[in-house]
Amino acid sequence: MERLLITGAAGGLGRVLREKLRPFARKIRLSDIADLGAAAENEELVSCDLGDEAAVMDLVAGCDGILHLGGISVEQSFEKILNGNLRGVYNLYEAARAHGHPRIIFASSNHTIGFYPQTTRLTADMPMKPDGLYGVSKCFGEAMASMYHSKFGQETAIVRIGSCFEQPLNHRMLSTWMSHDDFVDLIQRCFTAPKLGCPIIWGVSDNDCTWWDNSSARYLGWRPQSNSEVFRAALDAKEAAPPVDHPNAAYQGGMFTQDPIHKD
Repeated sequence: MERLLITGAAGGLGRVLREKLRPFARKIRLSDIADLGAAAENEELVSCDLGDEAAVMDLVAGCDGILHLGGISVEQSFEKILNGNLRGVYNLYEAARAHGHPRIIFASSNHTIGFYPQTTRLTADMPMKPDGLYGVSKCFGEAMASMYHSKFGQETAIVRIGSCFEQPLNHRMLSTWMSHDDFVDLIQRCFTAPKLGCPIIWGVSDNDCTWWDNSSARYLGWRPQSNSEVFRAALDAKEAAPPVDHPNAAYQGGMFTQDPIHKD
């Protein structure tokens, strides 16, 4: 790849992928409104507010792949979510349309389906059940990706990320965890597949207790290698599993289902 754009590159996951994806493109264009530090040899640093249409248009120019991690990543007020997660997604897709349709990997979320009980196994075509305004914003992003694919042929991998950390942080994440290495492999396969389309992909490793069926994305050849089970004993020793009526044991979205509607 000549130039890969990573939005939200100053975030926790963005910082990890900035390092791991560096060999994958001759130039990595990193964008955020937060401090990105110093540029490495093949990096370009661009401060960009995703809500600024003209700035996003310039940001996408010259890129042949986009990893879109940018925007608000937790439950916040509607006004905060509106700029980055709704207006920003529209700006990104319009910029991609203007600049030759570079493939997009859209970081969606398990919070698009957070109100499903943990007893329900989900396929990618089941109705959304968002657990908050953040989840609703990701539903909007998925709909935008679908519309631009149908109308303009814009290819997007919609990745419903579960919990992408070095290791699971609680018992719920034993089901939702995706390792950094598995995500990197998925990113590479999405950018190199002969035909991508606009699939919904569950961003989860090969965990024993996952709730999500990824069979519809098998054509990409992605086979996650990590399994959260290796962390179970350490988690059990650290804390007790939550009772069955606790949100982290009842709902796939966990505590996000209990967040209020934020006003500030």
